[in-house]
Amino acid sequence: MDLDLRQVRYAVALADELHFGRAASRLAIAQQTLSAQIRTLEKRLGVPLFTRDRRHVALTPSGETFVRHGRRLLSDAERLVDEVSQTRAPLRIDVVTEGLPSTLLIHHLRTQAPDLPFEVVQSHGLAAAVPRLLSGGLDLAFGRPHGLGRPLGATLATMPVGLEPIGVVVPADHPLAALDEVPLAALAEHPLLVHTADESAEWRDWVGQAVEAFGLTVATRVRGHGRTSALAAVQALRRPAFGLAAVHLPEGLTARPLTDPVPLYSWHAVWNSSTTNRAVNQALELTHAYARTHRWHRPPATDWWLPQPDRDALRSTG
Repeated sequence: MDLDLRQVRYAVALADELHFGRAASRLAIAQQTLSAQIRTLEKRLGVPLFTRDRRHVALTPSGETFVRHGRRLLSDAERLVDEVSQTRAPLRIDVVTEGLPSTLLIHHLRTQAPDLPFEVVQSHGLAAAVPRLLSGGLDLAFGRPHGLGRPLGATLATMPVGLEPIGVVVPADHPLAALDEVPLAALAEHPLLVHTADESAEWRDWVGQAVEAFGLTVATRVRGHGRTSALAAVQALRRPAFGLAAVHLPEGLTARPLTDPVPLYSWHAVWNSSTTNRAVNQALELTHAYARTHRWHRPPATDWWLPQPDRDALRSTG
């Protein structure tokens, strides 16, 4: 049986997103078209690749096998076309989600290296990006390489990029909004909303370690994708949530810095060292220079906190 690479690409995109709407948007096709193509592929293969109901999409064991080999097939096909046509494929860079520090780097790369073609994707978590880095579906990703629930992989290399202070996002009329700064101990009196994507195991791990370290409680957990969804949950449920303090927020929400200590989130660039090329090295050099110039790597002068794996990694890099 001949495989249609287009259908392979559709299956891989759906496996990445586990949501027909998001996958269709990423592929720039109608959701009905994607659903029909997946059904056609499953019929040709004679096995289901996905289970789906009105709320969830998941890979079957056969689907996991198909997608794993499908990523390699797509990567090999792309390299074949590049070598024959002598074209330069764009770098595929994963910024995790919108509104995070890694998105600032994209503007910097476009400004400093206009001849460097690249595509930006959002896996909603480094845990979701790792398989694509290993298979060649991604060239570079940003995220926290700890708490992934699996080994990072012997071929994946990391470079520290920044330490981001984490604050608390609350409704504007919440008692914590009256404070200029919120001591971490004060959060113990206000049960938290935890918003995380299934693909973001590293953020879920960070939150879990902070909750345990400072005796906090979780009021509710919400599954969702992206910063916009997280802020909507805070507005709807009226609970405080960990988030970036220095960001623009919609009306009705405010953010306050956390202190005593300042909780930090460590960002790293992650890439596959076995397939590194000149374009990846150029992007890494520009990223390193930008982070150093803006002192992203320096912890604050006041008391601060990192989970132990992140602290150990910071110590080992000096």
